[in-house]
Amino acid sequence: MARKWILPLFILLGVLISGCSGGQEKGSKDGGNVEVTIPAIFFEGQDIDSVISKAKSSGMKEVSKNDDGSLTYKMSEAEHKEMMKGLKEGILASVDELKASEDFKSIKDVTYDKSFSEFTLSVNKEEFDNSLDTMASFGLALTGMYYQLFNGVDEKDYKVKVIFKDESNGDVINTIIYPDDLNKKN
Repeated sequence: MARKWILPLFILLGVLISGCSGGQEKGSKDGGNVEVTIPAIFFEGQDIDSVISKAKSSGMKEVSKNDDGSLTYKMSEAEHKEMMKGLKEGILASVDELKASEDFKSIKDVTYDKSFSEFTLSVNKEEFDNSLDTMASFGLALTGMYYQLFNGVDEKDYKVKVIFKDESNGDVINTIIYPDDLNKKN
């Protein structure tokens, strides 16, 4: 079920990238350029040629498909820094929307760490237990993983932990580690 959310979230991420088209200093550097490799799982079900074309038209210097299906993006350090800023702003806007959303009524607050590798959702336990609000974690996790990868975290090491806590007493109700828990369900 979680896989059906991948395409809409990638569309959002594509908008973020095209709006920013830049990056930061992590990843592989090559003469003032930054190279970032995004695993194939992030492009599942998408037309890779279209993804590459959109990235190039949004200002990426170079995007190449690797033998394993992953894509390597090449950009200047200035573009990377600008892109990371845009990704961060997009994640923060998503957090604000999630907190105000009527779709996930049990969620009362969302906090996160600086690297977007951990999100804590404070929820009304009674409303949470009778809802599908754990689905909100998927969007946060996907954008957090994407942010980490573009920020230079190795594709073997990126993870996002989403913790659901009872707002009344701080007890942990559920913890999901992405992509590990997602891979276990397949």
